Amino acid sequence: MKQPLSKRSTISEIAAKAGVSIPTVSRVLHHRPDVAPETRKRVEQLLEANGFIQSRAQNLLRKERSGIIDIVVPGLDSMYIFEIARGVEEVLARTGLRLAISSTHHSLQTEHQLLNKIQDGSSDGAILVLAHGAPPHFDPLRHSNVPFVVVDHGGELGPDIPSVGATNWLGGRTATEYLISLGHRRIAMIAGPSTLRCSQDRIAGYRLALENVGVQVNPVLIRPGTFTPESGYEQTCALLDLPEPPTAIFAGSDEQAIGVYHALGARGLRIPDDISIVGFDDVSAASIVTPRLTTVRQPLMEMGRVATTMLLRLVEEEPLDSIRVELTTNLVVRDSCRHLDAIER
Repeated sequence: MKQPLSKRSTISEIAAKAGVSIPTVSRVLHHRPDVAPETRKRVEQLLEANGFIQSRAQNLLRKERSGIIDIVVPGLDSMYIFEIARGVEEVLARTGLRLAISSTHHSLQTEHQLLNKIQDGSSDGAILVLAHGAPPHFDPLRHSNVPFVVVDHGGELGPDIPSVGATNWLGGRTATEYLISLGHRRIAMIAGPSTLRCSQDRIAGYRLALENVGVQVNPVLIRPGTFTPESGYEQTCALLDLPEPPTAIFAGSDEQAIGVYHALGARGLRIPDDISIVGFDDVSAASIVTPRLTTVRQPLMEMGRVATTMLLRLVEEEPLDSIRVELTTNLVVRDSCRHLDAIER
């Protein structure tokens, strides 16, 4: 007996029930000969049982599927990127689709080139983790009807561009409020590039937390960075050279915080005895460094999972529940912070 219309399965669900890949279901729908008879029969029975009429299937498969999903990232040397890619791969592993990863090497020109290649339709869709992308860059993809989802974008996106991000403003405020609760008032922040929305939001949260307790924000304590260990090291050295160094540092990423650790070690300073540190992201290294890093957890793997789930729905021309998904950040308290005595403040 066929299921009611509202309960019809998607192609990916048919593939999962049949124990085959999505491209195999595609070949059955296209009456391709390269499918084993028993497999074809099993898939056809599931298609009919789940209310899949041929006209709908043909509409969904108006072009030949490649079985490939693209992911475009700024670089391949980041734990942040690795965690997002793990989430993407985890979802795709259940579908039979393959993941093709490309790096822009932080180059705007390369970013343009890769987006132009994707619009030729050689893949079924794309996950975009971009450092430079602005809404106009996505126009070729939209005009060519290539499904895509943007992850943790650095700038403003149009209302019709599917995206997944995190509550960066809340994360910045939470990290700073925690340090304030420990008695810190001279709290420095090493941010990311000033052009990135995520960095701007974290700074805004940091500023508000200080202002809420009557602490005047000192611009000298807000340092620009690039979310890398190198910038964490460089900016920490600059902070330590101030006439009145901070008692705590909020790093804009965990990788940046690792640079902070190295700079403090080079100066013979101990964490948290001499200075407290909070990071952002909660990548795997945060729980391995000594002392273990207190950090704001950005659900990077979940962002990858959600983006991929959204993309698969777009590939099958299904409506999204929401164009913009924002996942919550939360503080993970470990060993890199301590209370200040009143005399130390």
